[in-house]
Amino acid sequence: MDVDFLLIIKMKQGEEDAFDKFIRKYYEEIFNYCRYHCSDAEYAKDLTQKTFLKFFTNLPEYRCMGKTKNYLYTIAGNLCKNYYKKKKELPVEKHTLEQEASSSTNLLKNLENSIVVEAALRELSVEQRDVVILYYFQELKLSEIADVLNLGLPLVKYRLRCAKKKLEQFIGEDPR
Repeated sequence: MDVDFLLIIKMKQGEEDAFDKFIRKYYEEIFNYCRYHCSDAEYAKDLTQKTFLKFFTNLPEYRCMGKTKNYLYTIAGNLCKNYYKKKKELPVEKHTLEQEASSSTNLLKNLENSIVVEAALRELSVEQRDVVILYYFQELKLSEIADVLNLGLPLVKYRLRCAKKKLEQFIGEDPR
């Protein structure tokens, strides 16, 4: 029997240990997904908590029809889209490399790479960004991405191909 199915049964029965195990199992994946979307660790934590809260709120009606992880990604994706809508209304804060970096050379290199990746992801449409994050960072299969985003497999492949072209153009134009 599926581990998630057993955890969900136990959670529906109110077993606190099952809730803890469930969160430990999926927290890091959902947090990373949110982090890639919003580029703000604190807000990513909030989005991750809201994802689990929404899942637990809807738990009595939840039916194990597909992969639970895909359902969590769907919830997180919707919350991230709401974040983008709000972000468009707010002034964008610019973080300079000097504000972010420490004296460590390795940290500086990692930060530079992180900034380039985040900037490149911002060049993509939300739809393309979803596919890229799920494919490269969350390492989902294309068929799983299609399930999470409720899209056909050909459309997922198309979005990934278009995103790759945009990313290559963006990174190729980088003067470094």
